[in-house]
Amino acid sequence: MTTNKPLPTQLTDPAGEYLTYIKVERGLAENSIISYERDIRAFNQFLVGQNITDLRKVDRYVVLNYLQTEDQAHKARNTVIHSVSSLRKYFLFLTRDGYVTNNPMLKVDPPKPAQHLPQVLTVAEVDALLAVPDVNKPLGVRDRTLLEVMYATGLRVSEVVNLTGSDLHLELGFIQTVGKGDKERVIPIGDVASEWLEKYMTDIRPQLVHGQPTTTIFVNAHGRKLTRQGVWKNLKAQVKAAGITKGVTPHTLRHSFATHILENGADLRVVQELLGHADISTTQIYTHISKQRLTEVYKKAHPRA
Repeated sequence: MTTNKPLPTQLTDPAGEYLTYIKVERGLAENSIISYERDIRAFNQFLVGQNITDLRKVDRYVVLNYLQTEDQAHKARNTVIHSVSSLRKYFLFLTRDGYVTNNPMLKVDPPKPAQHLPQVLTVAEVDALLAVPDVNKPLGVRDRTLLEVMYATGLRVSEVVNLTGSDLHLELGFIQTVGKGDKERVIPIGDVASEWLEKYMTDIRPQLVHGQPTTTIFVNAHGRKLTRQGVWKNLKAQVKAAGITKGVTPHTLRHSFATHILENGADLRVVQELLGHADISTTQIYTHISKQRLTEVYKKAHPRA
């Protein structure tokens, strides 16, 4: 049966015991021990500033107050998450060894991991990218058409390379595709992309397939189905030629499609349907991108920003 130890007057005493425990008994790596020590020392420093010298007086609200100060100090989200993890393990040790009777960390949830916003092209950058393919050449028309379709519809690269003739309904202004989870969806396609598709299907694709029996819309120079790797390779060269320095992948066009139509007033539910997202929370990331871009424009444009 565990008996309560007398609480040391210095908060650092149990911290020292804990660090010895994780080094000797648990055999943690030196870097891990250093990171735990840094987190615990910082917390103890906070307690001293709050005139708390008795660890038994540390409750959930004290911990939350500490985490708030960390956040206000503009600590990275992952740094705060690590602090919570360190304190969780530390108080587990303190409870087990009788330094405290109640573990305040049992009622403290870790912050959610930082959400990394996807890269998005500006409208000007999209225009520059679309202007790169040499439309006087068959493959240039194919590439221009491919880019136009991806930006106009938000299709995933896997969806666009699997498009077949039966998926096109240009006279009605839409195309259909089967996305993740074998979920079929219908997507409107704008006039510009539709015109490029008609030109490609009528004038260029017959030259590329050389009479081969293939239903795939986008083919390579040998008439075979264009692969995802082929799209990525071509796009990499096109981005460089357009003078775009951002890290761009085929998915960037999908992100740009969603962001641009939201910025122009599209309903979030409609965007969810167009992208084929099962959960609207996945789509909501694009609203954060729009706000971020709005802030960037404001800071650049306002004389006192």
